Formats: sequence, structure tokens, C-alpha cells
Amino acid sequence: MAHNIDQLAQKLAPHYSHFDVSNRLLFTGHSHQAWPNVAREGLQESFDLAASDVDKKWNAAFSKVEKLRSYLRNFYDDPNGLYCLGQNTHQLLVSWLSSFDLRENPKIITTDSEFHSMARQLKRLKEEGLQVAYVNGHVDDITEQIKSQMDEKVSAVMLSRVYFNSGIINQHITEIAELTRSHNVPLIIDDYHGTNVVPLSLTNKNLADCYVLIGGYKYLQWGEGNCFLRYPNDCNLRPAVTGWFASFSKLDASKDKKKVSYEDPNQRFASGTFDPTSQFRAAKVVDFFETMGLTPHVLHKQYQSQISLLHDEFLKRDFNSEVITLSHQRAVEEIGGFLALRSPFARAIQAKLMEKGVFTDARGDILRFGVAPYITTQQIVQAMDELDNVVSHINP
Repeated sequence: MAHNIDQLAQKLAPHYSHFDVSNRLLFTGHSHQAWPNVAREGLQESFDLAASDVDKKWNAAFSKVEKLRSYLRNFYDDPNGLYCLGQNTHQLLVSWLSSFDLRENPKIITTDSEFHSMARQLKRLKEEGLQVAYVNGHVDDITEQIKSQMDEKVSAVMLSRVYFNSGIINQHITEIAELTRSHNVPLIIDDYHGTNVVPLSLTNKNLADCYVLIGGYKYLQWGEGNCFLRYPNDCNLRPAVTGWFASFSKLDASKDKKKVSYEDPNQRFASGTFDPTSQFRAAKVVDFFETMGLTPHVLHKQYQSQISLLHDEFLKRDFNSEVITLSHQRAVEEIGGFLALRSPFARAIQAKLMEKGVFTDARGDILRFGVAPYITTQQIVQAMDELDNVVSHINP
């Protein structure tokens, strides 16, 4: 296993020299992965094109966006899906939510384990009268829980495929989609922690009518500003929160209509003017992934091998469970791109690890070690050695 990890990692590492991945212990891959050196070329290209083409730069910018869409359609085995660009998933989420009559159907079903962009917004809307029903996202009867909350007041079901606080993959997405479909209720899947780490065929899993939130900051290595909302090509939602880029190609014709129009299929949930620098950077990364043969299968195999080694190295050290332990006992095959450890000292451990040059993060009592394709066996062992050293100085 170690040889397989290192074969790809050592092949990739020289291409990430600006981030110095060979000499740093970067274990926040579930949050911010290093960018390959070619990403810098994208930033330079963006500036040079703005200087030479001025307002005419937008045709080139839109072509970069389309390259990103094509990459996602390939990853999700989704040739007919539509993909709307957003600066972040929150912007896309708010636009999507504004499509529904929440006065007539004021109920949203979600889980207790959603990322802040969704959880915070729903909590705030709950203060304004929205009915938010929470189910336990980490149990096998999640579908039955959702079914028990389903009634005529439900506007949508909103949940993750890979939970940000545990790394556990929701194994019940298809049956949840079948349930919501039978009630004519849309399902939106937050896949920020699934894209590019856990393969998903929307076709094979019968999810073509679902909505998917996607972010480029983590496993895609696209950096900030490259988020997408995926939706079916027959979508006719009319978001109340809408920007002029939703009809960018037909602005004059759009003005003459009595109702606000949504002329561009891939822009239905768009906002307004955005900084296209991010897309030039990301397009270079897409080309790099293709050149290096980083297919969904190759990436998934690398992540699974790295997480398995991380898991085994942690167990080998026989840590005091009162200080730190695995946050769950799920098999590695049911985990995404990071290992979640539970400790009442999580934030203190994270701070001490950072002092030693080990990048991790902590959320409450959860310490997260996230891998990336360029991380080697030696780096995983070294990171666990540093964790052992830190934990040995903690008295429970």
C-alpha cells in the first residue's frame, strides 16, 4: 500500500513546489489543498488577458467556466446536468432557497451534521419562522426519520453526502432521493466533501433530478471562487434572489418581458459580476489533472490508501482514549478524505501541532487529519509521531 501511495505522491510533489508539499506536513486537505504550480500561470493569464482585451475578456472567462463544468459533468457521470457558477456555496444555496414559497410550505428537513453555510442559514431563518426539522445524519434509519417528518408543508430536503464533522459517507442518498421524489419534494445534496474524493455517478445512483452543491476550494484544488450548483436540465425554478448574469446573453430581450426571465440554462441561480481570475486558475488545474491522469478512480484509490494508513498508524500508537480516540468505528471504505479524531483537548492539540509545523484543524472536540494526493507514507507516519508527542504531554 505504501509503495502505491508514494508512487503517485512522489510523481506529483515536484509540481507543487510553490506550496513546498515535500517539506511540509499539510493535513488540511479537506479544507485547503495545495495548488499545482500551473495555477500560478492561470493567474498571470487572467491579468494579461484583462490588460489586452479589457471588456472583451469575458468570452475567454466564460470558456474557462465551461471547462470546469465539463470536468464536473465527467466526475458525476452527468452529461445532461446544468451547472451554475457561484462565488461560494452560500450564495447558490440562498438563491436556490428563494425559489420556494416558504410562506405556504415553511418546512425544511435537514440533518444535525451539516456544514455552517447550510446550518447557520437555516438556523437564522428558523428565527424568522421557518420550520426546520432535524434528523440524525449518522444512523442507518435516516430515510425513515425523514419519512416521519414528511408532510404537505415541506419545501425541500437538504443534506450532505459526506459529513464535514466526521468524514462519514451518507450511504442512503439514493433511497432518500426516492422518498423525496415520491412526495414531489426537491433534494439538495451538499457534496463539498465528496467531489473529487468519493466517485458518484448521478446516472447510476438515480439522482439525475437532484440538486448538488459543489465547491472547488478542497479536493478539486481550484481555490476560492469556484463553486457550482448542479441541477436537472428541466429545472424551472425561479429564484427570487437573482442577479443579471442569470440572463447575461439576452439582457435587452429580458428587459422587455413582463416577468423576470432566466434565459441562460447554466446561469439560473447566478448573481452578478464576478472576478474570473479564479476560473483561469482552476482551468489550469483541470488541464494538469488530465495530463497527470488523475481520474476519479485514481484519486479515490489514493485517498482510500492514505486514510487507511493514517487510521492504522493512529491505532498502532495505542493512545489514551481519555485524551484522544477515533470519532467513530466506520470502515475506511465509508470515509471520505479525512480522519476524524475525538478529544476534549482537540483545539489545544491542533495549536500544538501547528507549532510543530503540522497543519490540521479542530471543530469543537473533533481534530481532523485530511490527506491529499501528494502526501507520502513518510509524511503520514511523521504526522502521527508528532501527534503522539503532543498527546504524551497531556494529562486528562
